[in-house]
Amino acid sequence: MAEETKNTTTKNPLKGIFNYQWIVKNIPFFLFLSVLIVLYIANGHQSDRTIRRINNTTAELKELQFEFKTLKSELMFRSQEAQIVKAADQLGLKVSSEMPERLQRINN
Repeated sequence: MAEETKNTTTKNPLKGIFNYQWIVKNIPFFLFLSVLIVLYIANGHQSDRTIRRINNTTAELKELQFEFKTLKSELMFRSQEAQIVKAADQLGLKVSSEMPERLQRINN
């Protein structure tokens, strides 16, 4: 019978570390760790949001660059003399074969 009581009375080694007094004594430290964990998680979410915004802005920038290049090439094509003559013919305007005359002001 002495052997049975000896086996049941062995102490748990973790019980000495995690006792009530130790936990109460370290509550401020646990609260500090909790605040750090919350800040760490919030920082991760903020960085993810920022990366998403950067990716969206980069995609929009590429789209606008393509649009700019398209419009620029179209403008260069339309500003060629042959294209201007075609557009003027539709309006009934023709290229003059005469040299332009300079108007002079008459002084009074």
